[in-house]
Amino acid sequence: MYIERIVPVASETQRHSILLLGPRRTGKSWFIRHQAPPHRVYDLLKADVFLRLSARPSIIRESLAPGDRLVVIDEIQKLPNLMDEVHVMIEESGVHFLMTGSSSRKLKRTHTSLMAGRARTRRLLPFVSAEIEDFDLQRAIEFGTLPPVYLSDEPQEELAAYVGTYLREEIQAEALSRNIENFSRFLHQAALWNGEVINFEAVGRDAQVPARTIREYYAVLEDTLIGTMLDPLQTTGKRKAISRGKFYFFDIGVVHALTGETKIAPQTASFGKAFEHLVWQELFAYHCYFARRQPLQFWRDVRGAEVDFILGGSLAIEVKAARQVQDRQLKGLHAILQQPDYKIRRRIVVCQEPQRRVVSGVEIVPWREFLADLWANRLL
Repeated sequence: MYIERIVPVASETQRHSILLLGPRRTGKSWFIRHQAPPHRVYDLLKADVFLRLSARPSIIRESLAPGDRLVVIDEIQKLPNLMDEVHVMIEESGVHFLMTGSSSRKLKRTHTSLMAGRARTRRLLPFVSAEIEDFDLQRAIEFGTLPPVYLSDEPQEELAAYVGTYLREEIQAEALSRNIENFSRFLHQAALWNGEVINFEAVGRDAQVPARTIREYYAVLEDTLIGTMLDPLQTTGKRKAISRGKFYFFDIGVVHALTGETKIAPQTASFGKAFEHLVWQELFAYHCYFARRQPLQFWRDVRGAEVDFILGGSLAIEVKAARQVQDRQLKGLHAILQQPDYKIRRRIVVCQEPQRRVVSGVEIVPWREFLADLWANRLL
C-alpha cells in the first residue's frame, strides 16, 4: 500500500538538485519510485553498486545518456565522496540529482559546499494527518506515524525492530559512539526527557554518563535525524526567557518503544505528553515542507509561564489534551502578551473540545480543525 506524500520535492527536482534527508524508513525510496521517478538510480545499500562506485565514482558521469534529466543516489551518506562527482555534474551537465540520506553527520563534516547552494536540502518525515484518510488519533498517539509502523498489523513489533536497527546500523556501524551501552542508557533517558527543557547534568546523572558526553550524544541524535532541539524564543524585556532548548524525537512511537510504554490511555499524563508531541510532529513537518523561513520555537520564562510552540514569531500555540480547557491553562498565552518584544497576533489552544470558542482573545480549537487549518495554510 502506498500513501501519497505531500512534501513538494517532486516538483522541485524539475528546477533544482535536492538532498532529501529523513530518518530510516520514512519512505524516501517509495517516494522516489512513486512520485519522483528518475531516469537513473544508484542505490548504495546494494553491495554491488556500493563497490562499483567506491572504486570508480566517475561511473555516474560516464553513464549519463543524452535524455537523462533526473539521477537518484540513494543513501549517499554511505559514500560521501560521491558529492564531489555530483558537484561537477551539476555544474557541467545540466542534470538534476535527487540524493537521499538518513544521516547528515558525514555530509556536514566534509561536503557542506554542495548543500550551500548547488543542492537544496529538504526533509521527509513520518506521515502527517493530511496524508492519512480517516486519521486515527489513538493509533498515532500509541505507535506514531512512521509509515511501516502505522500501516502494520503488528506496530509494536515494528517499533522494537526499528529501535534495534537504529542502534546496530547507525550507531555501531558508523562508530558514532565508542560505548554502545552508555549510548543505550542515554537513549532511554532522552526518551523520558522528550519534550522537556533539557538539563544535561540531570540526564547525565540518570544515564551515568558525563554531561559533556550527553551534549555530544544529543548532537548524534540530531545528525542521524532521530530528533530536533527546539530553540526558545528570546527576549530583552523584563520577564527573562529561559535559554535552554527542548528536544523532540522525530516520532512519538519511537519514544514509547524506548521508554517501554505499551498502552497510552486517554485522560492520563502520558496521553497528554503524547498528544503534545503529535502536534509537534505536524508543526515540524509543516515547517520543513512549506514554511522553512518561518521559525518554530517555544517560550518559557523563569517564573514558569510557558507556551508550547511559537510559529513564525506571531502564532502562539498551547496544546492541551483536555476535553474542557480551563482558564488556568491559559496563563502562558496571557503572559506572553506582556512581552513588548514579541509580535504575537494570534493565540490558540489545541485540544479535544468538540467545538471552537474564544476566551479572552484565545481561540480554543478542536485538534482536527487545527490540523485542517494548518495544512490548508490558514494559520499564518
